[in-house]
Amino acid sequence: MTESLGTTSGSMKDQLKAHLQHARWFGGKGREFEVVEVRRLALPGTADPATTAPLGMVTVELVTIEYSAADGSTQERDVYQVPLSYYLGERARMQHALVGVWNDPQVGQVWAYDAMHDHSATPLWLQAFGTGGEVGDLVFHRVGEPSIDVHARSTIMSAEQSNTSVVFGDDSLMKLFRRVTPGHNPDIEITAALTEAGNEHVASLYGWVETPGEKEGEVLQLGILQQFLRTASDGWDLALASLRNLYGDVYDTGEAHPEDSGGDFAGEAHRLGASVADMHASLVEAFPTESWGADQLGRLADAMSSRLDAALEVVPELAAHADGLRSVFDSIRGLDRPVTAQRVHGDLHLGQTLRTVKNWKIIDFEGEPAKPLEERRLLDSPWRDVAGMLRSFSYAAELSRLDREQAVADEQGVVADRAREWASRNRKAFLRGYQEACGTELDEDLITAYAADKAVYEVVYEARNRPGWLRIPLAAIEHLARPT
Repeated sequence: MTESLGTTSGSMKDQLKAHLQHARWFGGKGREFEVVEVRRLALPGTADPATTAPLGMVTVELVTIEYSAADGSTQERDVYQVPLSYYLGERARMQHALVGVWNDPQVGQVWAYDAMHDHSATPLWLQAFGTGGEVGDLVFHRVGEPSIDVHARSTIMSAEQSNTSVVFGDDSLMKLFRRVTPGHNPDIEITAALTEAGNEHVASLYGWVETPGEKEGEVLQLGILQQFLRTASDGWDLALASLRNLYGDVYDTGEAHPEDSGGDFAGEAHRLGASVADMHASLVEAFPTESWGADQLGRLADAMSSRLDAALEVVPELAAHADGLRSVFDSIRGLDRPVTAQRVHGDLHLGQTLRTVKNWKIIDFEGEPAKPLEERRLLDSPWRDVAGMLRSFSYAAELSRLDREQAVADEQGVVADRAREWASRNRKAFLRGYQEACGTELDEDLITAYAADKAVYEVVYEARNRPGWLRIPLAAIEHLARPT
């Protein structure tokens, strides 16, 4: 049964607020907010919370927060998923995962820990995925007939960002969406469609979990279970390794270029481009498409300009390039050719790819986390994904260059030159792979506009999360913005 804890003690709300403020996956950093309601979802299979058994009670708490404007007026709300393990005493081995200690209206004083760090709690999710169907307040859906080892031990992944991922054994990975919004999550929709289509460039979806929303017919999708590719290598890490090899070769010979380096990445970039094209082709088969004319392209340009306006409030340094960026966005208004729109990845970069011994895999189809859920489900041009990957090659090169220059002085600018060569070589290789696989001519205007839009997003993200990296997207914007 779902229980609303809207009147729960201030202590619980205060401690949940403090937990959210310091959680890496919390998207409201830097904004004033209050916890206004906590909705508890039962997860059956736990021990009696009135006993001193090691596992007292496991729940999913849906925490509603309300932001406040500078003048004190109420702004929008967000809901965050906080799975908790409740204990009747302190658990020393989980001190790192302590969320708080408070008086629970059902149990009394409890120690609440993040359940994703609790090896006694996570099997409840895995077992529910293994059987499917309704489990307490939660509904577990399965895709096909996956073989799930329900006895596998869990390991939480340390590189969590907007979500939290837990690996079970060697076969499966559960990703919990921390910020939840009513509606159908594109990560579930798209991964399910690609799995059912047999596309080899996606980690297969085993199932997802959801719960009814507060309104009639509303659904909150809370997480997925999918294939875990234990031996796969992260695309971002591979790119950085290639750059380190290049710099090492430069140090050894003084004249090495990317095509001469033992770690040349162009072949992989080419194969990745073909993989993205194949993914786009499968999405065309699985979902509707539409043709955009002047009206739709005008709305696209307006949306990009609106995001720029919002970014200017966060990063004043953008003001010097605002007119040039608006010129780039306005350039797509007058395109005299139709543009095909379809379902896309929406937030594609090297960190959303994995290289297996067989091929490239593409993961995380949620789209940009900062955008509303319904906006992330809209049809878009595949050039958004292409532009995102091109930005990623440039980002990897610039970040590695900064790291290298901090370690070794680059008085002659050799490292900077080689980094730019590497980025250019791999962008071209990616585009060749994409074009050869799909047979489509490049749309330079749209690619540039999408790349500039992506750079604006990156500026805001870095300003809020990694200020030391802010100069990377700012440098890209200076290049992408048209002179005024």
